[in-house]
Formats: sequence, C-alpha cells, structure tokens
Amino acid sequence: MKTRITELFGIEHPIVQGGMQWVGRGELVSAVANAGALGFITALTQPTPEDLTKEIARTREMTDKPFGVNLTILPTLKPVPYEEYAQAIADSGVKIVETAGRSPEPLMPIFKAAGIKIIHKCTSVRHSLKAETIGCDAVSVDGFECAGHPGEDDVPGLILLPCAANKLSIPFIGSGGFGDARGLVAALALGADGINMGSRFMAPQEAPIHNNVKQAMVDADELNTQLMNRTLRNTSRVFKNEVAGQVVAVEREKGADLTIEDLAPYLSGQRGKVVFEDGDVDHGVWSAGMVVGLINDIPTCAELVSRIVGEAEEIIANRLASFAA
Repeated sequence: MKTRITELFGIEHPIVQGGMQWVGRGELVSAVANAGALGFITALTQPTPEDLTKEIARTREMTDKPFGVNLTILPTLKPVPYEEYAQAIADSGVKIVETAGRSPEPLMPIFKAAGIKIIHKCTSVRHSLKAETIGCDAVSVDGFECAGHPGEDDVPGLILLPCAANKLSIPFIGSGGFGDARGLVAALALGADGINMGSRFMAPQEAPIHNNVKQAMVDADELNTQLMNRTLRNTSRVFKNEVAGQVVAVEREKGADLTIEDLAPYLSGQRGKVVFEDGDVDHGVWSAGMVVGLINDIPTCAELVSRIVGEAEEIIANRLASFAA
C-alpha cells in the first residue's frame, strides 16, 4: 500500500507508531519497523541526550529498517535541554523526527542541516498550516479522540481530517481513534496519507509495559477514558481510573480558583511510569485514547500491522468496490 507518507519516509505501510512517554523504546520501535511500519523512540523517556544516543544505537541492533525519534516540546517545571536532545538526534544519523507540543521552529536549523525529515503533531488545521509554513515535511493531525493532549477545539477526526485535506499541500496522517483496518481505510478516504496509532501500539506483545496495563486496555470499552485539566485549558485524555477521577473532582471543587499546584500531586509523570513498570493501573494517570474500545487482543507488532493492512486491502477491493458496482 503506497501513499505519500510511505514514499516520504521509505516505509512499506502507511502506519505510524508515534512517540509515547515511557513506551517508545527500542524493543517496540524496532518491532514496528520490522513489521514495515514507522516507529518513533520517545526522546524524553531517556534521562539525558547521551542516553538517547545509546537507545538509538540499541534500536539499530534490532532493525535495519527506517525509524525515527519523537521530541515533544512542552513547558516543564524542570528545564529540558531541547537543543542538546535535537543535536544528539542529528549526530546519531536518524533521518526522521516527530515533534509535538510547541512549534519546532527553533530546532529546525539543527534538523534541516542534518537532512532530517520532520513530521509535526497538530490538533488543528491552523497549527498544521503553520507547520507547513515553517518547513515541516508532513504533519500528524490529531482529532479529539486521541490520547494525551487533544487541544481545546474538540473537533473529531471525521471533520478535522477532511478540513486538513482541503488546505494542506504536504502529506499528513490521521491520529486519534485509529486501531484497525476500518480506521486506516476511513483515514485514506478522508484525505489522509496514513494513520498514527498510539494506544493500539501500547498493547502488542513487544510494548515495554506491564501486561496488566495491556489487559486493562483489552478489557476497556470506548467509555473508559477521562478528560482532565480542562479547567486549565491543558486538556488531557487519560485512562479512566481512581487518580483521574480525583483530578476531575479537584477541578470541580476549585473551579475558577484552580491552579496547577492543586493538581501537581496527582499528575506526577513518575506515578505514570510506575503504572507501566509495576502494573498497578490506579497508581497514577496514564494516557489512553477512545480507541481502547477497539483493542481486543495482544498480538505481536508483525501480526497487528499485517492484519490491518490485509484487512484494509480487502475492504477497499471488496466491500467498497461493491457499492460502485
């Protein structure tokens, strides 16, 4: 299955495993790459730029296929040396970078000098157009269904993707709510050049997280996510658990007087890390999209990608073709 995204990044299938904190490590990324899709190491999962360099090298020992690095640029309590991470990526020889959060424009000279192709994650058409203007090679357009930060516009993919297709010239992929062949076919029909899957790639066998988390996703339905931080206009979609409920309760109690300090005890990234390591799914908040309602098994990455592509081709060749007969 060839699209502008497969041609741009030199991959076999138009399926991307985007960056995920604590999850985007070498064992998952290499398995995704070996399956013919595109995986991204999550840079900030590594404590230092030097550790990132080592993780890139470790991943190369497990695959000779293309893979990339995600660098998410967000305001943090502790300063992050983003330029040092960017330079480490460039020096490593990686040729694909996924950026997210704030604009990657300050880091573009480092990436472009190294011949790196950049795909930027966006939650609106206006941000996608800005990414195109500053020289990004592609964008990932995230609908309201997505895990993590869906933005504040609350526009689902069914509307957002064709709106993006109407205005963008560069290739783009759909993100948010994608986890099977039907989603891939729908994204292509809506004008996208492929799909990004985050939550679905948390539940293959190679994902380096506790099996309790994977099983919780299998057991979940489409109602098992929670929106939080809405009061602060920093909305996050996470798995619905005890801590997420506590966050929402504090938001309701404090109302307009809420500050980030009120939520800090609940939002520690380290608590989320413990969830993935120890398997206590209620220990902290962790990102998950509405697509958990479509996750029904824990296959290998090769099985998952092959199934999605094979079923997508069958849908296009048979089900859709039958309507035009």
